[in-house]
Amino acid sequence: MTRVLAIDLGHRRIGLALSDPTGSIAVPLDTLPHRSRRRDLAAIAALAESHGAGRIVVGWPRNMDGTSGPAAHEAEAFAEALSAVVKIPVDLWDERLSTAAAERSLRDAGVKKGRRRDLRDRVAAALILQSYLAARPWERDV
Repeated sequence: MTRVLAIDLGHRRIGLALSDPTGSIAVPLDTLPHRSRRRDLAAIAALAESHGAGRIVVGWPRNMDGTSGPAAHEAEAFAEALSAVVKIPVDLWDERLSTAAAERSLRDAGVKKGRRRDLRDRVAAALILQSYLAARPWERDV
């Protein structure tokens, strides 16, 4: 398996995480300020290329009952647009409650409130990615 780049879309920020080359461990990577769809797509495509990502996973914020609301539709449209600018597969992955889990993890670790805001989105992306990687053990190079 090659590296996987994960995206946690937000209205103000985009959290990013990257897997190790074996596809076993997700690591928070960066947080990008949201600018415009075109600029966001270009920045993510450049990051994917520079890190040698062979796949991108976009967090898919489904409703608790499994239906798609406005945020899920935004993620679907973003993933489709991203697929048009990169030459690697782009998958959607259920991310219900990932941001809340990231906030809780950072709070439990004693991270101060201001710093949590800076880290939350990339930690949420790492949680999304770790879930994705755990569900696909057959794809890892062993």
